[in-house]
Amino acid sequence: MAKRKVEDIVFELAKPIIDRYNFELVEIEFKKEGPDWFLRVYIDKEGGITIDDCQSVSEELSDLLDEADPIEQSYIFEVSSPGIDRPLKTERDYRKNNGKPIEIKLFSPMDGKKVIEGILKGHTDTTVEIEVEGKGINIEKESIALIRPLIKF
Repeated sequence: MAKRKVEDIVFELAKPIIDRYNFELVEIEFKKEGPDWFLRVYIDKEGGITIDDCQSVSEELSDLLDEADPIEQSYIFEVSSPGIDRPLKTERDYRKNNGKPIEIKLFSPMDGKKVIEGILKGHTDTTVEIEVEGKGINIEKESIALIRPLIKF
């Protein structure tokens, strides 16, 4: 079965379960790593996901996956949090991180830098606006390899 189709089918099975718990379905990933295939379902909620949250969704979704059997090959199934430094992908991710420190990794250097840290000020479909040392900068999304919250300990 094609990778995209597996993710679509798993989305349809997972969404009602995750909605019932009032969690956010962040991403579904089906990919081969070394000799093994992995099916990963990333969930989140305000305040963060717990191990018990992951276990509850995993148990229910695992039963549905066994019943529907949408994946031909054997695979390792995981339900987890995307982590506090997950990349910004959705409108919700951008809204949630607006006004907060972010890190942007670029495909090609901009003013000699491939990594830029600043405060997320806004975005459009094609650009991200950040503030670096009091100066506003607009970066084209197509030049961004990765954008995520900046976590410093």
